[in-house]
Amino acid sequence: MVVLDAPDAGELAKFYGDLLDWQVRVDDDGTWAEITSDSWPPICFQQVEDYRAPGWPSQDHPQQMHIDVMVDDLDTAEAQVLELGAGKAEFQPGETFRVFLDPAGHPFCLCVN
Repeated sequence: MVVLDAPDAGELAKFYGDLLDWQVRVDDDGTWAEITSDSWPPICFQQVEDYRAPGWPSQDHPQQMHIDVMVDDLDTAEAQVLELGAGKAEFQPGETFRVFLDPAGHPFCLCVN
């Protein structure tokens, strides 16, 4: 199981649920959430006090992990993730993928399928 720390577990679960078109479930107290699909293991989110977003590409506060999302068209997918609330990272090291930051600051990539 993959678990991401977040300042708001439900908000981050909704972001990734919308991004991946998966089902979202948030516990009653809002400190734990998960997204599920019929064909993949769940991704979980836990609320953490004093959460500090990873820095990218700096390793002063390392990214620790990231998610790559395969897409057919980078421009179309970029517009969609920005509309969902992602931010585009200033540093873009490649041409076949783009780096974004989720609402909690975790880097993730859109990669050409």
